[in-house]
Amino acid sequence: MGLELELEPLFQAWSYFRRRKFRQCADVCSQLLERPPGEQEPDSEYTVFQAAWSLKTRALTEMVYVDEIDMDQEGIAEMMLDENAIAQVARPGTSLKLPGTSQGGGPSPAVRPVTQSGRPITGFVRPSTQSGRPSTMEQAIKTPRTALTARPITSASGGYVRLGTASMLTNPDGPFIKLSRLNLAKYAQKPKLAKALFEYIFHHENDVKNALDLAALATEHAQFKDWWWKVQIGKCYYRLGLYREAEKQFKSALKQQDMVDTILYLAKEMNNISSAAEYYKDVLKQDNTHVEAIACIGSNHFYSDQPEIALRFYRRLLQMGVYNCQLFNNLGLCCFYAQQYDMTLSSFERALFLAENEEETADVWYNLGHVAVGIGDLNLAYQCFKLTLVNNNDYAEAYNNLAVLEMRKGHIEQARALLQTASSLAPHMYEPHFNFAILSEKVGDLQRSYTAAQKSEEAFPGHVDTQQLIKQLKQHFAML
Repeated sequence: MGLELELEPLFQAWSYFRRRKFRQCADVCSQLLERPPGEQEPDSEYTVFQAAWSLKTRALTEMVYVDEIDMDQEGIAEMMLDENAIAQVARPGTSLKLPGTSQGGGPSPAVRPVTQSGRPITGFVRPSTQSGRPSTMEQAIKTPRTALTARPITSASGGYVRLGTASMLTNPDGPFIKLSRLNLAKYAQKPKLAKALFEYIFHHENDVKNALDLAALATEHAQFKDWWWKVQIGKCYYRLGLYREAEKQFKSALKQQDMVDTILYLAKEMNNISSAAEYYKDVLKQDNTHVEAIACIGSNHFYSDQPEIALRFYRRLLQMGVYNCQLFNNLGLCCFYAQQYDMTLSSFERALFLAENEEETADVWYNLGHVAVGIGDLNLAYQCFKLTLVNNNDYAEAYNNLAVLEMRKGHIEQARALLQTASSLAPHMYEPHFNFAILSEKVGDLQRSYTAAQKSEEAFPGHVDTQQLIKQLKQHFAML
């Protein structure tokens, strides 16, 4: 005679949840919720009902959960139809719009590359962080919005597609929770249920307004002593674009509890290098194996002319088991500028071997071109920059550097064409505009030189050579 062992339904649902079988977990919870009579709302009399309701809420949330820290994408619609206006005439040092007005004390664009929006390139690629805010729809469509694909995200809710559409799936019994009928004040007084409900509203339903209302009521009920609710309010503000209010909530939460995620949110501050670096150091105090924090601090040291210190951070990543093209690419650059030449080429060879796509291969060849320029082998540099364009023909920096090499050879027309291509691909870079201004000034085309110099000054207001060139051209025009 065989004995059949059946798990208690709630325990079975919990087992499914622990094994990440969320659909089965939700189905078992649904069966439990159908048993008790009355309204589909947790009640103190039914502890099993409460547990099943909470577990199903968590299971549905986990099915569409995306880590807010790792997701930071902007769609074309948000960038082109942005209703937030920045004052055209700003006080010195306060403008977020001009790339050259960083008040963070970091390296200037002459040393550290910047994105189209003026944001310094960090040591860790996130979706949308390498691209700026395009000025035309054509440019927006051409610009990739993610770290791994060239396809632009067409709407916001590019980042929240999985979240928003989950609530639109047809269900024969209707939605699991009808938000319009919820008494948020009642749930805010039940912390255990409120937290599960918040994550369901925020991630599954993508209803930031109701999520924010619930979080505000819950933190008030907790007498503003629960750091978790402050972080959630900050996340809602961040999603709504209220960054200053979000910053206040995150800082308030950190005073009560040190958490890596909270510090990472604060490290997203734009154009404040020193502040962001300090936040990343705080992350390492909490988690000394955090890859993003180590990579960003290493990158900051490299662009601050401290390649030896940067090398220590990248070697730490290698010891932790990170083994990819980007790491060996950075190791090769740090070894070269730290004058450890024996490791430079071997690191770049390993980077080329580990490259997973043409964009990564182009980056390695571009950096090898810089190494060749550094050792004075201009023919090798020319070949490296050519190979960069073979792998990625939209590489504006390579066009600019090839133009400089052509100018040294006396090939004026080729240099002019390459610089025009570079400036059209990356209007936020000052180098192509400045080089084109110098080239035009040498051949006597003063009007084009002045126009290009103005564009260079707009991209990098603190560039001394551009200012001197504009001054000389104005003197020429005054003499005419």
